[in-house]
Amino acid sequence: MSCTRRPPPGRSSGSARPGGDREPGPVSARALSTAVGLAVLVGAAGAAAHPLGNFSINHYAALEIAPPVVYVRYIIDLAEIPTFQEIQETGVVADVGHPSAARYATDKAEALGRGLTLEVDGRRLALEQRAQEIVFPPGVGDLPTLKLGVLFRAQLPADAAGRELTLRYRDENFPGRAGWKEIIAVVRPGVTLVRSTVPSRDRSGGLASYPTDLLGSPPQDLEAQIVVLPAASAVAGFPSSEREPPIFGGGAGARRPTRDRFTELVGTPDASLGVVAIALLVASALGAFHALEPGHGKTVVAAYLVGSRGTARHALILGLIVTASHTAGVYLLGGITFYASRHVVPERLYPWLGLASGLTIAVLGFVLFVRRYSGGVEGHAHHHHGSDGHGHRHDPADHHHHDGTHHHHHEGEPVSLRSLFALGISGGIIPCPAALVVLLSAVSLRRVGFGLLLIVAFSVGLAAVLVTIGILMVYARRLMSRFHEDGPLVTRWLPMTSAAVITLLGLAIALQALATAGVLPPMTS
Repeated sequence: MSCTRRPPPGRSSGSARPGGDREPGPVSARALSTAVGLAVLVGAAGAAAHPLGNFSINHYAALEIAPPVVYVRYIIDLAEIPTFQEIQETGVVADVGHPSAARYATDKAEALGRGLTLEVDGRRLALEQRAQEIVFPPGVGDLPTLKLGVLFRAQLPADAAGRELTLRYRDENFPGRAGWKEIIAVVRPGVTLVRSTVPSRDRSGGLASYPTDLLGSPPQDLEAQIVVLPAASAVAGFPSSEREPPIFGGGAGARRPTRDRFTELVGTPDASLGVVAIALLVASALGAFHALEPGHGKTVVAAYLVGSRGTARHALILGLIVTASHTAGVYLLGGITFYASRHVVPERLYPWLGLASGLTIAVLGFVLFVRRYSGGVEGHAHHHHGSDGHGHRHDPADHHHHDGTHHHHHEGEPVSLRSLFALGISGGIIPCPAALVVLLSAVSLRRVGFGLLLIVAFSVGLAAVLVTIGILMVYARRLMSRFHEDGPLVTRWLPMTSAAVITLLGLAIALQALATAGVLPPMTS
C-alpha cells in the first residue's frame, strides 16, 4: 500500500493525485499487496493519528512576565475530528495560503481571547491581540489537523514596581473537551518569581512534541496563580516589538505525524477491484488486532459462554450482533459529527455509552447469578432412594442412559437470544475513533461507499475475535464437563463464578465510564 501522503482536502496544491492517471497493473497491485502485508506484520494496530486522540483539543499558554507588560503566548492544537468540525462550520480551507485561513485565524484569535482571563491583584487586564499564526499539519486519512497560535499582551499597573504582584490566569475555551492542557510561567531579568502554581519548564515544546510518558495522564492546567516581584527599574519604559516572543517558537509543525494503518486504507490511490478486496481483508485484520486490545467484552463473552450451555452457533450469532452494533455505532457518531456537533460533543458520548454498556453487563451477570444460585439450590435439594427414588423430574433430554446409569447435565442454563443481544450490543456499541476518522475521510475524498465498506470489514474482524473466543470457551467447557462429569465444579460453581465475573466486569466498566465522564475521581491502576 502506498504511504505517500497527499494534501488534505481543501489544500490547493495543484498536484495530481498519485496514481490517479494510470491504470492499475499487476505490478502496482503486487506492490500494494506486499506493502499491506508488511503493514499488518509490523504493527497493524498502529498509533492514533494525534498523540492525544482523534477527538482532542489541546491548550498551551506561556505567561511571560516582562514589565511593564505580560505576554500570553496561547496555542490550540485541534486533532482530526474537531478540525473537520471547524471546517464544516466555518468553511475555512485547510491551506495557509488561502484567504479564508487568514480570516479564520483573525476571527478565531479574537474569540479565543474572550475566553481568557488575566488579573493582577484582582483587577482584570485587557488582552491586546498582537499577532496570530495558523498551520494545518497533516493527519491520518488525508484529514488535516489545525494549530492556531496567538500572542496577547497586557499592560501591568503603573504602580507595579518594587512590590509583589499576584497574577491569576484562567482559560475557559472549549470547556470539557479532552486533551493536553499546559500552562507555564516565566520571567525576564529584573523580575523575581516568588511562587507559582504552574511550572516554568515547557513539557511539550508549545504542543509540538508531546512526551510519551505523559500521554496517559496529560496535564490538565486551565488556571494559574503566579506571584512575582519586579525590580523598580524593570517597569520603566515600554518594550519594543522586537522583544516580543515568537508565537510557535519554531515548532509550528514539528509534531511528528503518526500513522494509523486503518485510516490509511481509505486513501489508497489504486481503486481496482483486486486492491479494494485486499483493503477489505486488511481492514478485517486490523479490526481483529483492535479487538485484542483491552476492552470489547472479550472476558465477558468468555465468562458467559463457559458458564452456560452455549454452542458454536450462539458464538456466531454473537459475532453478527457485534458487527451490526459496532457498524451502527460508527454511523451514528458520524451523523452526530456532521449534523449535531453544535449541540452534542461526539467524544462526550463515549463515557455514557460505556456506562450503558457496563450497567447492561452488570444486570445481565446479576440475573444469571441469581438464577444459577437458585437453580443450584433447587437442583441439589433432593434425595435418592435406591435406583427408583428421585426427588425431582428431568426432561428426557437431560439424561443419557448408559448401562442403567444416568448423568445430569446442569452445566449452566440455555443461552437466550436476549442475553446474546445484550452481550453483542455491549461489546460493539462503543465505536473505534479510527473508524470514525475513516468515515469522515471517505466523505472528504468522495469515497463514501468505500469508507462504509471498510468500516463493515473492520467490524467483522473485531467480531471474529469474539466469535473465536466464544467457540474456544464452548469447547473448553465441554472438555471440562467430560473430565468432571456431574461434579459440583461444572454443575454449580463454574456457572455461578462466571456470572459473578460478568457482574464485576460490568460494574468495573460502569465505574470507569463515570470516572472518564468526571462524575467520579479518576480510577488509578
